[in-house]
Amino acid sequence: MPAMSKASKSARKGQPFHHRPRPHERRPTASAGPGLPPERVIFGLHAVKEAWTNPERRVQRMIATRSALETLAEAIAFASAKGFARPSPEVVAREALDALLPPGTVHQGAVLLADPLPEWDLHDVLRAAEPKQRAILVVLDQVTDPHNVGAILRSAAAFGALAVIVTERHAPEMTGTLAKTACGAAEHVPLARVTNLARALRELQENGFWCVGLAEEGPAALSEMRLDGKVALVMGAEGPGLRRLTRETCDALARLPTSGPIASLNVSNAAAVALYELARARPDAGSDPRT
Repeated sequence: MPAMSKASKSARKGQPFHHRPRPHERRPTASAGPGLPPERVIFGLHAVKEAWTNPERRVQRMIATRSALETLAEAIAFASAKGFARPSPEVVAREALDALLPPGTVHQGAVLLADPLPEWDLHDVLRAAEPKQRAILVVLDQVTDPHNVGAILRSAAAFGALAVIVTERHAPEMTGTLAKTACGAAEHVPLARVTNLARALRELQENGFWCVGLAEEGPAALSEMRLDGKVALVMGAEGPGLRRLTRETCDALARLPTSGPIASLNVSNAAAVALYELARARPDAGSDPRT
């Protein structure tokens, strides 16, 4: 058995995962506000709390209203007691935060400026999964809406998924909007990017994962399938769904047994239902598969 990587060893229950640093080239994105690069901005009470208490986060600034600081007092005290290097929070009026961020941003009175967590790649995911008998991955085929990806990260954290895998292209960057929608889950569930999804699925299969694509025309309901061990749940974008090569590479297609006048769910809701079904069907449902 190969030695566990540092990333795998630190992904223990109750602790944030650690990303293995590597240089990236990222396509540029629009600024989050005057002088604030979007990949470094985290906003919203839950996202700020989880980032502040994540020892792997390098935080430069916390800018918050007085009422938000009162809400975050326990998290601030926790980080201080643990000796995390954190700057003194800056108390500002809500209008000052509004001016820093794009119009309409729901910041809830709290903004962090922090270095991004380096992302995992597929090999990090495989190293983390290698010693486990059971593991769940979520694989997204060109899901581009950051709100959907954030909501999927939140469900992945809630139901103990090991990681969420997205494509290098046609997937959102880890911005404040995505992190806020994830409600802090971005600090606990790694977002891994792959260049070629079909090749990544084949590599997962070679390493013991059963790849199940969700599709309305799947011959069996997900609840009817006996899925144990290591499972990669593959989901496509709303509208086009799974691409042809992705479908052909999956080991099986499954559907969710919806009915009624609106018989389809958006991708984030479908992910939550499917992850619940996988967790419910397992004897260790509710435990953290990263331990």
